[in-house]
Amino acid sequence: MTRLPLTVRVLAGALATALTVTAAPATAQTITPATAQPPEQATTRLTGEPKAPEDFVALPAVDPTIIQEMRYVTPHSFVGEPIDGYHRPLCILTRPAARALHQAQRKLLRQGYALKVYDCYRPQRAVDHFVRWAEDLRDQTTKREFYPDVDKSRLFADGYIAEKSGHSRGSTVDLTIVRLPPRPTRPYLPGEPLVPCYAPEAERFPDNSVDMGTGYDCFDTRSHTLDPRVQGRQRAHRMLLKTTLEAVGFVNLPEEWWHFTYRPESHPDTYFDFPVSWKSLVKGDGDRSKQTRPR
Repeated sequence: MTRLPLTVRVLAGALATALTVTAAPATAQTITPATAQPPEQATTRLTGEPKAPEDFVALPAVDPTIIQEMRYVTPHSFVGEPIDGYHRPLCILTRPAARALHQAQRKLLRQGYALKVYDCYRPQRAVDHFVRWAEDLRDQTTKREFYPDVDKSRLFADGYIAEKSGHSRGSTVDLTIVRLPPRPTRPYLPGEPLVPCYAPEAERFPDNSVDMGTGYDCFDTRSHTLDPRVQGRQRAHRMLLKTTLEAVGFVNLPEEWWHFTYRPESHPDTYFDFPVSWKSLVKGDGDRSKQTRPR
């Protein structure tokens, strides 16, 4: 890849220095430095699991300056527990989508911002987990934060949950923008009081991103990218994200300000189910030759 200009490399260096592993219990939300390639957990067993196609890559191998806060490996999600298939807090995407994010990141770094990804490739087994949760109408544990004004029985009809997800095709990403240098974020503590995801920024669960008007995965019409109730700097932030990503080939889902798909998709009709793991990307016996750092 093209060597970044000096000013961008300085910003990237500052970002990489600022990103440190959060010292928190295993159940807490963790933001890992994007340059890390942590070993698999000892309890993880991927023998016999499907592997990713060769055109899937780990985002840190393409751009280590993009922040990763992979929510579904933690209990801080609308399901309230780690999601099936997420073995590591790692963003995996098709190579064209990852390269396009790298181009978007270069533009944002020059303006004093960075991208932060919440979710990237999503295994079909994770989507199945979402479906099981949505069908269990007795489980209302996370309602106050993630769907305070929506009856859980409406999640399928209103389009918040579906049996298939574009994420499973590998070119869709959920993300936001962080102002540099990134502020530290505290871990989510299971059982803590929940606040509606559309509450004012100072009241809802803290996130070091710019204020987008709602939190991530907020099942509410206020999450629609162009919702007229979202104005001022919140709307400006949404437009910055939208226009930056559209300029490099992504298309926004109008119902979710955080959801973008790179077009044309590499696998428009295939829904993959390999786990989110470094091992899913390994070629042969431990060969990570395709997971190289950008030059």
